[in-house]
Amino acid sequence: MQEETPKFPAFPFKPYSIQLQFMTALYNALDSGGVAMLESPTGTGKTLSIICSALQWVVDQRSKEKKPNTAIDQGSHNFDDEPDWMKNFVVPKGEKSPQKKSSTFGYKSVDSRERRTQRNPIESNNNICGRKGGLIKMGSNSTIGEMDEDEEFLVNEYKSETDENGDKNTKRKAAGSSSDEEVDDDEEEETEGDGVFKVYFSSRTHSQLSQFVKEMQRTVFASTLRVICLGSRKSLCTNAEVSKLGSLGRINERCMELQRRKTTKESRSKISNNGVKIQRSKLSSGCPMMKHKKFQRQLRNEISQSDAMDIEDLLRLGQKIGTCPYYGSRSMVRTADLVVLPYQSLLLKSARESLGLTLKNSVVIIDEAHNLADALINMYNSKVTKFQLEQVEYHLTMYFERFRNRLGTGNRRYIQILMVVAKALLQLLICKEEVNSVEHCKVIDAQQTEEPEMCNSSVTVNDFLFSLEIDNVNLIKLKEYVKESNITHKVSGYGAKLNILANGSPQSSAIDDRSVGVEGSIVSAFQAFVDFMFALTNDDTDGRIIVSKKEGSLKFVMLAGEKIFSEIVDQAHAVVLAGGTLQPTEETVDRLFPCLPMERLHLFSCNHIVPPESILPIAVSCGPTGKKFDFSYHYRSSPGTMEELGYLICNLVTVVPEGIVVFFSSFEYEKQVHESWKASGIMARIQKRKRVFREPRNSVEVESVLKEYQEAILVSIDNSAQSHGALLLAVVGGKVSEGINFSDGMGRCVVMVGLPYPSPSNIELIERIKHIEGLGKPKSQCVGNHIYCETPSEAGFQILKCCKNRGREYYENLCMKAVNQSIGRVIRHVNDYAAILLVDSRYSSLPSKRSFADPSSKLPLWIKDRLPYQSLMSMGSLVPHLARGLGWAGLGWAGLYASLGIEACGSSSDLDLA
Repeated sequence: MQEETPKFPAFPFKPYSIQLQFMTALYNALDSGGVAMLESPTGTGKTLSIICSALQWVVDQRSKEKKPNTAIDQGSHNFDDEPDWMKNFVVPKGEKSPQKKSSTFGYKSVDSRERRTQRNPIESNNNICGRKGGLIKMGSNSTIGEMDEDEEFLVNEYKSETDENGDKNTKRKAAGSSSDEEVDDDEEEETEGDGVFKVYFSSRTHSQLSQFVKEMQRTVFASTLRVICLGSRKSLCTNAEVSKLGSLGRINERCMELQRRKTTKESRSKISNNGVKIQRSKLSSGCPMMKHKKFQRQLRNEISQSDAMDIEDLLRLGQKIGTCPYYGSRSMVRTADLVVLPYQSLLLKSARESLGLTLKNSVVIIDEAHNLADALINMYNSKVTKFQLEQVEYHLTMYFERFRNRLGTGNRRYIQILMVVAKALLQLLICKEEVNSVEHCKVIDAQQTEEPEMCNSSVTVNDFLFSLEIDNVNLIKLKEYVKESNITHKVSGYGAKLNILANGSPQSSAIDDRSVGVEGSIVSAFQAFVDFMFALTNDDTDGRIIVSKKEGSLKFVMLAGEKIFSEIVDQAHAVVLAGGTLQPTEETVDRLFPCLPMERLHLFSCNHIVPPESILPIAVSCGPTGKKFDFSYHYRSSPGTMEELGYLICNLVTVVPEGIVVFFSSFEYEKQVHESWKASGIMARIQKRKRVFREPRNSVEVESVLKEYQEAILVSIDNSAQSHGALLLAVVGGKVSEGINFSDGMGRCVVMVGLPYPSPSNIELIERIKHIEGLGKPKSQCVGNHIYCETPSEAGFQILKCCKNRGREYYENLCMKAVNQSIGRVIRHVNDYAAILLVDSRYSSLPSKRSFADPSSKLPLWIKDRLPYQSLMSMGSLVPHLARGLGWAGLGWAGLYASLGIEACGSSSDLDLA
């Protein structure tokens, strides 16, 4: 019996054939389970196709799983406008999911105030939170009053897994959970369990997530499914005093500090059985946006009753109600049908545990997955600096001296171990006698003029531990101690108090403001130290330690992403990787799920909806004067090369209407070219035809620049006789190259200058290449360890020369993925059209004459099939191609130039060549 073709009634209009093919492929892949890699060019309606296919599959599955004898809750409501599967999907009363996360919801931690009340009942009547403190005397002669004031910083008694008698020990958490996502202890628990076949949609940026929600709002699913969108504190914080701090790190630290700072508030009085009036009191969050739980309930109710809301909608709703949408949205994850969340929240195991995400029976969709492998392992990198280690060692020492007589055996031992580890790491960075602390690293050439301590080295985890003589430290138990004891916040809090007192005794209101910056730096230092220490628990082959004495930093670089991603693949019903271009798929498979059976891997790729005549990719190998374009590292900065590129742009601004976007390999090279054009007068000639804009380094300023760029183009459309549009100088890998749409007049032509290979001086990149080159090889055949000195690019080139297979392939793929992302910005819908100029002789030269593979072979299919392979030697041959490709061939040359307000010309000599 032939299977019925899936239907997609939620699609808001009649889909194109390739959209229907995409949705069918996704639907069938979800039926089979496993991993699907779906490639659909940008501008083909990929997001809408994902929504209508994946959510339709979920609805169909729930309809199939309905049973006639399903027990219906007596108290459930049956609304006529709800779909059948939602009416019948209920959870019996009293049942709670076994996956309920106690550390976030309902965990009763032991507070230091409770311990004080037990030891000294008289003190329980004092207003502890309101007392003002004096200066603290160090040493054992401190008074009882002074000690009591510091007792909030004293960690709870701690024992390891077994005590001296071998009895199992139940560890207790200190006041304030070590989790960074603590909520109120008596937070109202949701009674519904996790839904069947929940969908998680993840993308890289908040803007991409908002775009997804806006697309969903065009479908019926926005009102029939429960959708929750998760964002960062920086995007969702409604506390003005916190949000004004600016940086994500400081906002996170301040928010967590406020959640740990419980305040006592009076509640309604109650008459006891003996007629005595009792005034009840309870603890509430230190953040004013979390004090009123009725506001949180109101927030959740309004979200539930509204259509799908994006991050901006949640923020506005939280501001209107006067509560926190960050924690409010997180509390609704369990009952949502679709969870929209950023990469970090999905791919980091600690984040999933904190959110209580259950991937079992779920569909995980990861958009913009072209660089997923690198994005995944970068999340597990950790770095600690010399300054941070000095902070940690100092504050640990001060804390230990203050409380050593009050600490139990377990706490005293583990704090001393932390001090030993911090000191060992610090000594490695300040030691000037040692050239290199790792035995297997090669000796630097005797002619090397650089100071030994300025070298960078990469070492394995085991070699690093042995060299510091801390290989005997049980890092697993130490990691558990740090999590359970909350020691980092106790030490940080005490250190912040010492710093405040050392700078005087400000008023109580000012203490909070000043302690934000003070404690923030201490907390940041401890967090960096702890993250790096945790990274040392990884397997020896999973990553490398980069010791940079020049920077004064230690960094763990994760290399093995397959172990991390396997947890997601093994738990989820299906994992979908979607993107505009996922080629080459072999690299992604090798790095993320190499052991996946081929029958569980589903591949799909489609062409573009734009007709062939609307796209004109051209490989430009020579400039207007006939000079060969070579933008390789050794030649790109020559005055002649930059001048020839300027002549090309001069001609383009003459013949191309509206907007042109030019991509350079880096901000440094863009600046160098811009200054060269200004000095030679080329920039002045370009500005006669178009306004020139430059992508700013600061991402905050990008939006305003793009707005001005768009306005300049709109003016040119309204009055082409006076203005001819705008030119935008952008950078590959910058904000403009990913996630920004240059549809219609915003991008009638995109120019890719050279091949943006990443710099071989990047040590992390080289270590990654070495690891990938060694995949599947015996250890003896892998590329060895290295020291990188004053010219790390030379060491990187040497390693690249040693790579023959996967390592070199990966290096080339990084370049072409960046190219594909950039040039794909200009075709956004079926009626769009643009020219794509690949300016470098390497795009059109024979592979046999190059050291690397043919770049054009790694272009997207919809571009590669339309790329003329002949070398274009002059502007005389380029202009007719542009006229044809931009849809102006019917005008004829005379009509084309007349429409641009310039005189007709018949040969390349009439153009602006020099």
